[in-house]
Amino acid sequence: MNYSDYCVEPNLTVRDALKAIDKTNAHIVFIMKEKKVLASLTDGDIRRFLLAGGKIENPAMEAGHKSPLTARSEAEAASLYHQKNYVAIPILNSNDELVDIYVGKCPREEKAVDLEIPVVINAGGKGARLEPYTKILPKPLIPVGELPIIEHIMQRFMEYGCERFSVIVNYKKELIKAYFADSERKYDITWYNEELPLGTGGGLCYLKGRIETTFFFTNCDNLLLSNYESMLRFHRENQNIITMICAYKNIKIPYGVIDMGANGSIESMREKPELSFLTNTGIYIVEPEVLDDIEDNISVGFPDIIEKERGKGKKVAIYPVSENDWLDMGQLSELEKMRKRLYEE
Repeated sequence: MNYSDYCVEPNLTVRDALKAIDKTNAHIVFIMKEKKVLASLTDGDIRRFLLAGGKIENPAMEAGHKSPLTARSEAEAASLYHQKNYVAIPILNSNDELVDIYVGKCPREEKAVDLEIPVVINAGGKGARLEPYTKILPKPLIPVGELPIIEHIMQRFMEYGCERFSVIVNYKKELIKAYFADSERKYDITWYNEELPLGTGGGLCYLKGRIETTFFFTNCDNLLLSNYESMLRFHRENQNIITMICAYKNIKIPYGVIDMGANGSIESMREKPELSFLTNTGIYIVEPEVLDDIEDNISVGFPDIIEKERGKGKKVAIYPVSENDWLDMGQLSELEKMRKRLYEE
């Protein structure tokens, strides 16, 4: 194995380390200096660092685990690897220098924990970003490979034992219902018909008194490859009323950026800077009491509902995920990328 892919420099930023993690099969990197392992770093380490107030521009070393498990031989590494849920183990020589990284003989399949909580899908929008396809088909039925968007979303939740779906429909709703009526695989779906467009949050008014437990709420163009059990645990441990799942987006500006001061003076210059920011994926974990605060048949965006809860002093928090774990299936330019990612082509 070429273990260099798993090695990063200590001066790397958290942003760049996250990109490096996304490229490895084991989803881990080791911070190195002169063949010495200084720390290990996973996306979980980065998430905890950011939640504790760290910044994505900070050195990756600040987020790393400073005492990573190591071995002196492949046999010892293999023994340690199979004893516990380790994903990669550095092998060191007598001078504590890295000579290899043991990642197992084959990718380890993680068994998802059964969460068994309801899922609400807002599938009522017109899908303007996917025109002209949505002039013919509703967005939930736009195919990505062998399955339509909505079925990819549902099957991902079902991997975690979430099999009860409430689907809010409006635009071309009869086509959506007909698809599932004819499907060979039967799903547990309760349909809620919007009479008027109610935005990304207003349709939840139909679920008052019908959901009495924590639930996932998602728009119908987003898919997460992150660990849903970890998200739900974070939500419950922090006693949030709403948890927003947000992804870091990195955009490189293809120009030199100038900050101007008084009288046209130059305060700073940055050549083709890379900007990072958190963006709302449109996927949330929600407590049922939020439903009671939603007015009946009034169009409202779910971010406005969040602001209302925050204004009441309720606890809303962010669960950050990697940009690579968020598939935005609502853009034409992204659909082919999503298909290749989902079918591992």
